[in-house]
Amino acid sequence: MLDIRWIRENPEKVVAALVKRQWSASEARSAVDGLLSLDEARRAHLGKLQERQERRNAASREIGNAMRAGDAATAERLKAEVNEIKAFLAGAEAEERRLDRELLDLAAVVPNLPLDDVPVGRDEHDNLELRKVGRVPPRPNWAREHFEIGELLGEMDFERAARLSGSRFTVLTGQLARLERALGQFMLDLHTTEHGYTEVQPPLMVRSEAMYGTGQLPKFAEDLYVAASLAPDGPEQPADRRWLIPTAEVPLTNLVREEIVAQDRLPLRFAALTPCFRSEAGSAGRDTRGMLRQHQFYKVELVSITDQNGSAAEHERMTACAEEVLKRLGLPFRTVLLCTGDMGFGARKTYDIEVWLPGQNAYREISSCSACGDFQARRMEARYRPAEGKGTAYVHTLNGSGVAVGRALIAVLENCQEEDGSVTIPEALRPYMGGATKIEKQQTHAHPSDQ
Repeated sequence: MLDIRWIRENPEKVVAALVKRQWSASEARSAVDGLLSLDEARRAHLGKLQERQERRNAASREIGNAMRAGDAATAERLKAEVNEIKAFLAGAEAEERRLDRELLDLAAVVPNLPLDDVPVGRDEHDNLELRKVGRVPPRPNWAREHFEIGELLGEMDFERAARLSGSRFTVLTGQLARLERALGQFMLDLHTTEHGYTEVQPPLMVRSEAMYGTGQLPKFAEDLYVAASLAPDGPEQPADRRWLIPTAEVPLTNLVREEIVAQDRLPLRFAALTPCFRSEAGSAGRDTRGMLRQHQFYKVELVSITDQNGSAAEHERMTACAEEVLKRLGLPFRTVLLCTGDMGFGARKTYDIEVWLPGQNAYREISSCSACGDFQARRMEARYRPAEGKGTAYVHTLNGSGVAVGRALIAVLENCQEEDGSVTIPEALRPYMGGATKIEKQQTHAHPSDQ
């Protein structure tokens, strides 16, 4: 959430930044004018409220003076005035809450503002390529996509998954199930033992307040899954509602919610391997074959909590940690700086890491590392106490995929495939695969339901 005081002092900068984010000039102007109008009404109301409160306190003191002086008439008149003020304050405090809620509701749908070095653009075609790592070999004419490889091995089953759960689900068995587990364990071990992240096992269901804190609510409710406990004698109650996490960013970032952290404890670095749940609303017709876009998938998430001065360097560090995963796996990739029109709602700067997929003959996103500044911290009321000076300041938050496990599985299958349909296991994963060097179709393989 943006600082309303900063908006008040820099309205034209906010309008210009929203236009960079592909808002129309009229939409941006309307949003800013609406915020400023509500803010002005709220501050004017608070001024009146404070004025009447001060008069109530003064009149209460005057009543005491009148009583001590034996002036009963004045005391009665002042008592009547105090009663009128109390009646006014009861309604005025309700109006204050209404204005606060309206201002927050309007501010909650305004995205973060991009940093000055973020390229202005409309979509992914305007992103800026920063670097390529690894050689992309010529594509052999026998190259297969991951779902063809998985089905040829007999260990990736979309038909059975559809009978269980519908479209955009997958059943992995045997060696591929172990390979997915190996990838997640490898990533988590790398980030915790070498990169200094603390492993966390967070809840997979969170309250609405947590979703609001990281910006998923209210704007992106249709992208989420909700789990509700139904009372035996009636419909669900709002207090029973929990949201399935779309990414571990939500619980990890909210670990500092409504807290004041000592500056010398920063940065805090958290990592978690969790399933993620997304409705994929709006993605109909995109990536319908295979595992690229699933309703449920595993991901290793990285989250950092820093002070205001450390967030830029932490962003570069986090991105390097995610890149190291692909380097260790020997997968070609490129890193791009997202343009203003392609960034997420809460980000002010984002690097995407795109892995090369020979089956698709294209780079596809496998990690997104975002710096959010104090945007999420304001929604969570997360602060730190500076080592020097007085008061507190909002923390800065960062999040990144370190990396998406399912997409890493896809990349390993496609980049390490052999013409005979087998897959060479990257050296980094072999300790997690019992020393195996290759995945081949098992002659005695059977589906779980066949055993």
